[in-house]
Amino acid sequence: MRIALGQFQAIRDKESNAARIADLSARAAAAGAHLVVFPEAAMVAFGDGEPLWEPAEPLDGRFVGGLRELAVRHRIGIVCGIFEPADGQRVYNTAVAVSPEGELAAAYRKIHLYDAFAERESDHVAPGAGELGVWEQGGTRLGLMTCYDLRFPELARQLIDAGAEILVLPAAWVRGPLKESHWEVLVRARAIENTAWVAACGAVGPRYCGGSMVVDPMGVTVARAGEAEQLVVADISRERLEQVRRLNPSLRNRRIPIGTLRQPASVA
Repeated sequence: MRIALGQFQAIRDKESNAARIADLSARAAAAGAHLVVFPEAAMVAFGDGEPLWEPAEPLDGRFVGGLRELAVRHRIGIVCGIFEPADGQRVYNTAVAVSPEGELAAAYRKIHLYDAFAERESDHVAPGAGELGVWEQGGTRLGLMTCYDLRFPELARQLIDAGAEILVLPAAWVRGPLKESHWEVLVRARAIENTAWVAACGAVGPRYCGGSMVVDPMGVTVARAGEAEQLVVADISRERLEQVRRLNPSLRNRRIPIGTLRQPASVA
């Protein structure tokens, strides 16, 4: 499978963002990609105090409908970050996956909200209920995570246990102290510990660090973007995944099911 990462800077204008997505999708298809991944909040950018519920749309709304039309036109799968209406004036931060046939293949509502580094995503975003976003394309099984989820290895492991061979991560990774380093280390860690491919597409702009990456199951970065708008393409092979899992069968070597660890005896 050939995957493209469409790293760009979303703004508050949905129509402009849709046009950038359409252009990058066409370029990805021309490069032979089977799937193109866009950042978190690609539909409309997080605003400084501006409400997200106003531009939010349901999954059967116009924006996702446009993604479905693009997928059919270019015969390419699309992953993109959108906002759905939730409770009151909050939204769901949702990653959608559209098949090359134009079907909504998966939708994942972000579980872990970015209440860290002096940010409070939960003020305007409601957490998802915990349903996994897993789907198949071209005989390959993929799983969705979003941005801050990267810091929680248990979600990645659940996707792997659900059969995912590729972890797909739309993100808007905020710049900050050592944040760029965290991004690279954590993307590679999720690949290494799960012996899986990771395709992580980040937003760019004044607030975000970009650095979109495709990392192989051994933790090797096979494609990487810089800090500006860019389309990067990488080939992902099941053969490499199988080779690494034979060499490092860490998934088979697990011995302690979660929840069975005993607390240490108290010391007198």
